[in-house]
Amino acid sequence: MMRKKRGAQKTCFSLYLPFMLFFGKWATAEIRYSIPEEVKDGTVVGNAAKDLGLDIATLSDRRFRVVSESKDTFFAVNQDNGALFVHTKIDREELCQGSGVCLMELKILVENPLEIHYVIVEITDVNDHAPSFPEKEQIFEIAEHTLPGKRFQLHTARDPDAGINSIRTYSLTSNQHFEIDIRQSDEDKIPFLVLKRSLDREQTGKHLLFVTATDGGKPPRSGTLNVSIIVLDSNDNRPVFSKEIYQIEIQENVPVGTSVLKINATDPDEGANGEIEYNLGKTLKKKVYEVFELDKSSGVIRIKGAVDYEENDIYKLDIEASDKGTPPLTGECRVIIKIKDVNDNPPEIEVTSLSDTVGEDSKPGTVISLLSVRDKDSGVNGKIILSITSDVPFKLQPSYKENIYSVITKDVLDREQVSQYEITIKAADCGEPPLSTFKTLNIQISDVNDNSPQFTKNPLQFYMLENNVVGKSLFSVSATDNDLNDNAVIVYNIVREGSQSDITSLLNVNPENGQISALKRFDFERLKTFQFHVVASDSGTPSLSSNVTVNVFILDQNDNAPVILYPVSSNGSAEGVEEIPRNVNAGYVVTKVRAYDADIGYNGWLLFSLQEVTEHSLFTLDRYTGQIKTLRPFTETDEAEHKLVILVKDNGNVSLSATATVIVKVVEPKEAFAASDVKSSTKADEDTNVTFYLMITLGSVSALFLISIIVLIAMQCSKTTEYTSKYLQEANYDGTLCHSIQYRSGDKRYMLVGPRMSIGSTMVPGSHANTLVLPDRRGTSGEVRLYLYFNLYVCYFSFI
Repeated sequence: MMRKKRGAQKTCFSLYLPFMLFFGKWATAEIRYSIPEEVKDGTVVGNAAKDLGLDIATLSDRRFRVVSESKDTFFAVNQDNGALFVHTKIDREELCQGSGVCLMELKILVENPLEIHYVIVEITDVNDHAPSFPEKEQIFEIAEHTLPGKRFQLHTARDPDAGINSIRTYSLTSNQHFEIDIRQSDEDKIPFLVLKRSLDREQTGKHLLFVTATDGGKPPRSGTLNVSIIVLDSNDNRPVFSKEIYQIEIQENVPVGTSVLKINATDPDEGANGEIEYNLGKTLKKKVYEVFELDKSSGVIRIKGAVDYEENDIYKLDIEASDKGTPPLTGECRVIIKIKDVNDNPPEIEVTSLSDTVGEDSKPGTVISLLSVRDKDSGVNGKIILSITSDVPFKLQPSYKENIYSVITKDVLDREQVSQYEITIKAADCGEPPLSTFKTLNIQISDVNDNSPQFTKNPLQFYMLENNVVGKSLFSVSATDNDLNDNAVIVYNIVREGSQSDITSLLNVNPENGQISALKRFDFERLKTFQFHVVASDSGTPSLSSNVTVNVFILDQNDNAPVILYPVSSNGSAEGVEEIPRNVNAGYVVTKVRAYDADIGYNGWLLFSLQEVTEHSLFTLDRYTGQIKTLRPFTETDEAEHKLVILVKDNGNVSLSATATVIVKVVEPKEAFAASDVKSSTKADEDTNVTFYLMITLGSVSALFLISIIVLIAMQCSKTTEYTSKYLQEANYDGTLCHSIQYRSGDKRYMLVGPRMSIGSTMVPGSHANTLVLPDRRGTSGEVRLYLYFNLYVCYFSFI
């Protein structure tokens, strides 16, 4: 390299030749210096001005300098003292290659006169480089059957240094199989790796060696090459399993795809000779291939199908491992897999026999079903506990044989309370966690005719109006039977025996629906209350029955017109003649019109009014008592005879009435006294007749009253009704035959009154205008709940 640069300098120097011919002189003297490489900048090489014989004092004026023909200026001169020094660090290996002498030719130029001088600088080598290999690692693949003596060329190291600093020797790390041999070429030393002992890949598959190249410097430097010897395999080993017999235990129901075991076989060979493939034996049971699969490459045994302890509790697998050499070598092992039971089967309940219909008259201990239970699991997982979870009148009775049970009745059954039972039977095993099964038995309870028809109340109270329509339903009775079908079909009949046979002969009952109808019209004035009995019978075998007492109260209607009792003529017409003295004063009682109405309450309450009178200023009529009185004294101008037509009407919804005619004759006092004697005898006869009729009426009413009292006492003793009736005496009467009836229904107290109402009575709007509500004055304890009083008041005529 240095020589090439010197050639370039000579070419450039030719440019200076013309100048040197005309203006300067050629200097033929040459100076030679020597300096080692890698010295610091500024290191003095030598005093070039002095060695060239130049005047140091004129160096600056003559522009003493080094002419460089390259970009790098390695040397420079000092114009002050003429010294040549290193300007830039010098690397000999960059300037000069090889081991020869490295020279640099410098041109030193001065002017006035122009002179050029050549200076040769020798760059001496320094051991600043260590030997190096072209690659850090070299790999050899050597078959294990290679014979000793085989040579393998190693990479040659390079050292840029020259001479003694270059590579001097190669060395190899100590080993049993290789040694190093160096062959000298023209310029380099070439190392070789020599096999001195056969290789065994199964013992050592790879050898790692270090080759070291050392130079001759002081101190010496070295470089290292990593040599990897890979021993190639030969198929001289068969696969060997880590165990001849593998034993494991797994639980049943392992999920499909689960790895249960990894078997491992080893083959010291490598490559295809050491690649192992696993296979199940060819003579195993078919179930093994269905349940297990073997990964050929990894040796992992996985679950392929369902693992069920109940089907098979142990599996034996024969497995082969073969390499891929030529020919392949094989090894064998056995895998024993035991299956551990898991509580995965719930108990099973089987109904051997079942009577789904049981009579309600079945005795405790009656067998209705036979059950058998089983569990496919084993041990505690297969032990079963059977129980009834629902609250039912049944229980389980174990048999002499295990897991056989009977379902029997433990209590008396009643279909009317519970007609159907759902018996929930639970079978639980003793596993962890326990599994259970439920079985429901539907049991129908068949009906037995053990319930008689029942009425909601006994006795029953009914109120009906008189003058009913014959054949039309009056009311109905109803009974219920808790049994079913024919046992609950009820037939109604009226009891037609005993004291009430006359009444019951007038009644009829519909046997299917209990509708009561009458065969005749009832008259309140003749019959106010009556009682009969109805029997309700079911259609069971034998038939059961019950009866009810029916109390019927007949309500009055305004169906009787008032009857005039006085005045009554000899021919039966309501006419009479009254004679009064002319000299009577105002307020004189002329006579009293007496009337009677068979109805009661408002229907029998009579009011009197003057329908026709000749002189309104003379007479007045009390509307309640029927008394006719004078309003003023008679005068001479008053006529001697006066006609009074009295209208008597009741207070029914549709009023009924009657009229009476009274002829009043005004006579002189003497004539009046004479007529009075005759009249007195006639009147005595009339009074005798009236009294006779009234006594008959009073006797009849008294008899009815005694009968009512007897009925009252009987009903009071039974204490089964919530309705009460009273017949109360109306004390305020005057001039008419009056009667009053009271009865109670629930919280209200009703009164049917005659002509005069008691003070404090209140009328309640309703279906009957003659019904009043009385204040309830019952006591809080010891009160009679049903009572009936009836009084007949006889009103006597009073005479003026």
